[in-house]
Amino acid sequence: MPHRQIIPVPSQPATDCRGLAGRLRICAFRVGLGRLLGRRLLLHHTGRLSGLDRRAVLDVVECDPEAGTWVVASWFGTGADWYRNLRAQPKTVIEVGSRHYAVTAAFLTPGEGAGGGRPRAGGAACLVRLDTGGGHRRR
Repeated sequence: MPHRQIIPVPSQPATDCRGLAGRLRICAFRVGLGRLLGRRLLLHHTGRLSGLDRRAVLDVVECDPEAGTWVVASWFGTGADWYRNLRAQPKTVIEVGSRHYAVTAAFLTPGEGAGGGRPRAGGAACLVRLDTGGGHRRR
């Protein structure tokens, strides 16, 4: 059997409505309008195939900034690119307001939900807890 080589194809900028909406949310967050978007944070992650830096604005379901934990929802389930990228590399950085935190992602089971036992918030397909490891390690 011949050896097959997998060559990652560079991703093209999204041209559909969902991609455009995502880019607009990131731009709004970047220029300081994040508060207008509600409870959101900006996730910096690395593409699992391309290795390129990626960003996504995520809904915060639950947060405890004093403990350094945030629970975010993937409304598109485990198929969301940011979710699959975090599965491949769970250590990453988030922006909350103007602060950066180094975090590690923990993937919650449906039974865990937000807050340890509460049902999944708003019908989210899956939840991810982002944890600074007990402290605020600003980057």
